[in-house]
Amino acid sequence: MFKKLDFFFFGWIINFFYSEYYRPKYNYQRYYILFFHYLIPQKLFRLNPKVKWPVHFTSKVHAPEKIKKGILCDPGDNINNYIQANNGIVFGNNIELAPGVSIISSNHNTDNLTKHINANPITIGNNVWIGANTTILPEVNIGNNVIIGANSVVVKDIPSNSVAVGNPCKVIKQKEKYKENFNKIIFNKKPPKKYDSFINTTS
Repeated sequence: MFKKLDFFFFGWIINFFYSEYYRPKYNYQRYYILFFHYLIPQKLFRLNPKVKWPVHFTSKVHAPEKIKKGILCDPGDNINNYIQANNGIVFGNNIELAPGVSIISSNHNTDNLTKHINANPITIGNNVWIGANTTILPEVNIGNNVIIGANSVVVKDIPSNSVAVGNPCKVIKQKEKYKENFNKIIFNKKPPKKYDSFINTTS
């Protein structure tokens, strides 16, 4: 009953203000928490105001207009995340960032620290979990179905179906096929049709 009341009073507000927020309707983040810990700081106190998904008030998202993301993915929604997308970041679907994760798409020019170096975007595939206090550096590509261990520093590409850890981050073993059935999820609102192929598969 509480879950339905929570959605009735706060869910429609969250759906209205966050056009790119697609999560399970129930049993994920409570809507009143999203309202007070995310929406109010973003819209009223102007912390990450241009981001179209929930960002925790302790996190920072630079250049959100250069971020492309899927569903079940809200970069910066955990505590102390730092997302810098000057050169672009492409997030797939079903990505979880643990506390303290930093994703940095551009470095400073060593001859002029006021300028950034142009580089290719960072890309992160589907069904990826990035552990606490991990740093992902420019031009890295992470495949589908990957786990990055806590405190890792990712400087090179990580292939699909991998578990990788360390500084520098290296693959330590293969990962079995991802098994979650997304067809069973009742979303907070209907995802666009372009995500149907993802929802209908678990690989």
